Amino acid sequence: MSTRDNAAPVIIKRKKVVGGEGHHGGAWKVAYADFVTAMMAFFLLMWLLNATTEKQRKGIADYFNPTIPINRISGGGEGAFGGDSVFSEEQIAQTGTGATALRPTEERQARGNSGQSTEEQERQKAEFERMAHDLEKMLTGVGGESMATQQMARHIVTKVTDEGLIVEFFDLEDEPLFEPETTTPEPILREIVQMLDRVFGLATNRVAISGFTRSYPSMLRQNPVWDLSTERAQVVRGLLEGEGFDPGRIERVSGFADRKPAVEAPLSVRNNRLELILLRNQR
Repeated sequence: MSTRDNAAPVIIKRKKVVGGEGHHGGAWKVAYADFVTAMMAFFLLMWLLNATTEKQRKGIADYFNPTIPINRISGGGEGAFGGDSVFSEEQIAQTGTGATALRPTEERQARGNSGQSTEEQERQKAEFERMAHDLEKMLTGVGGESMATQQMARHIVTKVTDEGLIVEFFDLEDEPLFEPETTTPEPILREIVQMLDRVFGLATNRVAISGFTRSYPSMLRQNPVWDLSTERAQVVRGLLEGEGFDPGRIERVSGFADRKPAVEAPLSVRNNRLELILLRNQR
């Protein structure tokens, strides 16, 4: 009994464990700062869109664009700003991405450097406009004198465009320019060509000839529109040269079939027509 009374008491400690996820660290502060920064940038963007004009927004956008000197329309050369290459004359002028003075391109494409000042180009343009309107008056009789008879004038329409002075002559219901469905010219066409030879002989510009036809029923086994339009344009070229017109002035002879009708009705004889174009010098 005495031994048991002298033993040290046993003390049992019970530790209460409380569940929790522990300390997070500072990662949430970084995420929150990023979120606040993004929201500030968003509201700044909204404010700029509302408070600036289109021109000012364009300036802001250009400010953030790369400033590396890249020529968007290149001449095909290896230099920093385009230049020429061995393909400039054959390919680039045809695709519209560039051109050279030796071979200017057609309308709706890049023209390249003509080597002329703006003042010289404007002067030549004004001279052509004046000459074209004078020739137009001679054809239509606006000035009181006409080189076309009243019968020929029924077939002719003229207009001055960016390409040049276009003289269009076309079929009438009672008087076609060619024998039906052939390339044999009627007397009225020969008279028109003789008159145009005299009028265009007053200028030195080059000339283009284009042929057009009406549409034909799709049930035909062989559609003649391409052959007719091209061959009729060639007939007009032959008639012109037969009158003494300089063959060197003829720039091109083209047939457009029924692809560019003059009136909405595709089968109308009004679509049987030819165009003689007095081209501008740079064409």
